[in-house]
Amino acid sequence: MSMQRATGDLDELVREEKRLTAVECHNEAWAEGFSAGIETEILAETALDTAFCEILRANGEAAALALLDHIREKVIAGEFEPERLRH
Repeated sequence: MSMQRATGDLDELVREEKRLTAVECHNEAWAEGFSAGIETEILAETALDTAFCEILRANGEAAALALLDHIREKVIAGEFEPERLRH
């Protein structure tokens, strides 16, 4: 195995670990908000607002629009259907 391949594999493992940690953090925040009586639509909208504000700040409008397009394609493909979610 080449050094470049090993580094790529390690980077992918680190990214996946970060993704799983982020999912856990979001799930906890979601549960806390839900327990406080906040409707799912409000939780979802504020989560998206926060995410897009951060992306715009860090990476600009083009990155935010690209992410929106990516998410739209995932919705169309059915990737957010309950039986397909991976957490």
